[in-house]
Amino acid sequence: MKPYFPTDMKKALALQRELASRVKEAVRPRKIRYVAGVDVAYHKGRSLNVGAVVILSYPDLETVEVARGEGPTPFPYVPSLLSFREAPLCYELLESKKRKIDVLLVDGQGIAHPRRFGLASHLGVLLDLPTIGCAKSRLLGDEPKRLGKRKGSRAPLKYDGERLGTVLRTRDGVRPLYLSVGHKCCLAWAEELVLELCPRFRLPEPLSRAHNLVTKERLRMEVKSS
Repeated sequence: MKPYFPTDMKKALALQRELASRVKEAVRPRKIRYVAGVDVAYHKGRSLNVGAVVILSYPDLETVEVARGEGPTPFPYVPSLLSFREAPLCYELLESKKRKIDVLLVDGQGIAHPRRFGLASHLGVLLDLPTIGCAKSRLLGDEPKRLGKRKGSRAPLKYDGERLGTVLRTRDGVRPLYLSVGHKCCLAWAEELVLELCPRFRLPEPLSRAHNLVTKERLRMEVKSS
């Protein structure tokens, strides 16, 4: 699908509503060889987005490809419209990769979003790729009253009676992640894959490695510009 990233808020809202109808759920990809994570950070001093994509082989989780880059921040900070701020650079980096990604993990929301179309869904629809939203914070939905402290503890993420995702503890005693379907996957499978991809950290390995690269690059840029 040809990407379109409007910079006008009304057009962005209209596009979200239009593209949300294209989000699909599927049981799981037939075969998984490569899993990837994408992350973006904002560099305030230069008004730039810094991004990274890390591709890992599956199931051994060896890094096989990395793409890094930076680009202008084309949209203001609006919590439910972050995909228009981050997706252009994410899309560019994902299009530059050599290997075919089977599953993409995104540091952001999937359908756990006011218009059911967060960054994970946006990238999934544009790239026609199975994507999972792995957000570190809750955008929409009620916080569960009870959630176990052990890895694998989970609770439904609901809003107004609708199941939007899962609140999932990925390591003993750490803050949970907020999972939701991005595109072409199902929630139950997403939960198990994310747990499998968290042998060491709160974040799944592809996202953890992408996050580390982005953080280091942003800090390097900040030191250089100071």
